[in-house]
Amino acid sequence: MIASSLLVAMALTQTTAPVPPAAAPAPGQPPQAPAHAAPALPVLTLQQALAEGRRQNLDIQQAEARLGQARQLSWKAWSYYLPQVSAGASYTHNSLESILPFPVGYQIVNTSPGTPGPPVVPPTYVTGAPITENITVQPLNQLSAQGQVTQALVAPALWPAIKNAYTAEKVAALSTENARREVLYGIAQVYYGAAGLKQAVEVTERQLAITRERERDARVRYQAGTTPKVALLRAEIDRAQAEQDLLRARNNFASAKIALATLLDRRDDFDVGIPPTPNAPAGAEPDLEAVALRDRPDVQAAATTLELAEGQRTGIYYQYAPSVGAFARGQWVNFTGFVGREFSWAVGLALTWNLFDGGLREANLREAEARVVEASAASRSAENKAVEEVRTARFDLESALANRAKAEERVTLARENQQITAVSYKAGAATYLETTDAVESLRQAELGLVTDTLNADLAAIRLLKAVGAFQEPHP
Repeated sequence: MIASSLLVAMALTQTTAPVPPAAAPAPGQPPQAPAHAAPALPVLTLQQALAEGRRQNLDIQQAEARLGQARQLSWKAWSYYLPQVSAGASYTHNSLESILPFPVGYQIVNTSPGTPGPPVVPPTYVTGAPITENITVQPLNQLSAQGQVTQALVAPALWPAIKNAYTAEKVAALSTENARREVLYGIAQVYYGAAGLKQAVEVTERQLAITRERERDARVRYQAGTTPKVALLRAEIDRAQAEQDLLRARNNFASAKIALATLLDRRDDFDVGIPPTPNAPAGAEPDLEAVALRDRPDVQAAATTLELAEGQRTGIYYQYAPSVGAFARGQWVNFTGFVGREFSWAVGLALTWNLFDGGLREANLREAEARVVEASAASRSAENKAVEEVRTARFDLESALANRAKAEERVTLARENQQITAVSYKAGAATYLETTDAVESLRQAELGLVTDTLNADLAAIRLLKAVGAFQEPHP
């Protein structure tokens, strides 16, 4: 993000660089105003800029897309515990057809005499022949279809995996919220910076108007013979320099608008207004630190990441337990085979117990222990950073408010000095150099007020961000 306070400070205090001067009027002629004034652009307020950034900023869109991906973790974890249904079909053309005669019974033929009476001696002789059917073992064109349903009944490894999936989604949501606030904070910084540069343009325009007025007075005095030509030349130099300063200020303002438009993913066909002074959070420093530890999404994300690391370590322990599942399977073929039916089915239970995996679980457990230590240190670091940012932001805000109060006092004194000097110069009681110094002092004081006001506003929103109170706007 653009450091707006530094950008504006550099723009306001930049020394004169070789810039092509505007076309100077001929001697004896007043400066000409532009033939056509630029049309007024619609004003984009800070609230509107933040709302557009929330909807259109590309970084926020990427973060939300990653959040949408992360929200599928719980669905993926549950998918291993929900029923698994699969089906398939196949067609096979075999090179040979295999048909085997298969005995299915035996036909008995009685050859004994057909006379009634007591048993015959010797015994009766019987004979017969087997009854067979042709069984197709392999048809020439084979069709088959099968379906299977499996269901995990006892799967200890999946229990912590499902819980960890929800925890990972929470981490992703907090990280996305933190990224969103960072982007919106950057947009606010750039907006305040652009507003400061717009005020710098207005200050420079007032300075140009003053220098043009002094140039007219110097020309009148020179033509009347009461002032040497060097005074007129100095006035013309000051006017040319003021025109260059105005061009530079307008270009800096245009660059700031381009930066803001890039963050909003839109054209820079807008103007900015003067944003309201942010309301800095009030309260004692320990209270603000407690609020930051409670409300900042980056601190919450670090703490939740520690919870996730501990859950992943627990999940590795559950991998040592066995798993039990049930299955049901059905199959259809276009020949009866040995079973005498085209359709067959089977149901059963399956026990899986990984007794030894070459030490993989032990290695994963040691890795998980290290991740817990890392996450714990990261969580503590996030808390320390939050506390440090709150304290630093408080000091920066106090200094910025004091500087702004002194800048307002300097502007009041410099404006009074410039007015008195201008009246004295017209009355012949002050020199041109004295008026030049008074105008330059007023310019520096007004630009200093713009910079200090900007720094105070940025310090206020920096404290809001440090406390965790800088959020997206709500309509």
